[in-house]
Amino acid sequence: MYKHVLTLLLGLLICSMPAYAIEIEGIEIPETDSSADINTTLILNGAGLREKFFIDVYIGALYLQAKTPDAHAILSDDGPASVHMYILHREISKKKITDGWINGLDANLSNTELQAIQPQLDAFNKLFTIMKKGDVIRIDYTPEKGTEVRINSEWRGAVEGNDFFRALLKIWIGSQPISKSLKQDMLGNK
Repeated sequence: MYKHVLTLLLGLLICSMPAYAIEIEGIEIPETDSSADINTTLILNGAGLREKFFIDVYIGALYLQAKTPDAHAILSDDGPASVHMYILHREISKKKITDGWINGLDANLSNTELQAIQPQLDAFNKLFTIMKKGDVIRIDYTPEKGTEVRINSEWRGAVEGNDFFRALLKIWIGSQPISKSLKQDMLGNK
C-alpha cells in the first residue's frame, strides 16, 4: 500500500511541474503559457537568442494558440498570443529598450502605419524601466484587453488594439526583423 501511495504522489508531482520545451543559455523555456487573463493555453511556437555585436541581449519566445512557421498567418491573426523576453545582458537602459521598439517598428512599418500607432507606442514605452539580467518581460495580447505588459510578473499596464500588438510582432517576425536567426527561431524553423 505504501509503495502505491508513494508512486501516486510521485506521479502527481511530476504532472504538476511545468514542462520545458527547450533550454537556451541556461534558461528553461516552458512549452506552454497560461496567463490568468487568457482563457486559452498558448503553445511555444519557437524561441531564440537575440545577439548584438556578439553580446547575448535576451531570449525571445513566441507563444500562439497553434504552432505555425507562417509569419504572415501570425501577423494576420487576431487571437491571443504572447512574447516573453528573458534578459541576459547585465543592464539595459529604458532609452535602449524604447529605442529598440521604435527602430524595429520604423524598419517594418510605413510612415503612415507608424503615425497611426504613435499614441499607442508612446503609452507602451512608458511601461518600461531599466532592465537587468534575470528580468522577464511578458507582452501578452488578449483580444478584450489589448497588449498587456508584465515585468517579473508585475502588471505594468495595457495598450489597446490588435493592430498595435501585430505591429510589435513585426519587430521579430516582420520583413525586416531585428535578427534573421531570431525570426527563424521564433517561427519554430530550427
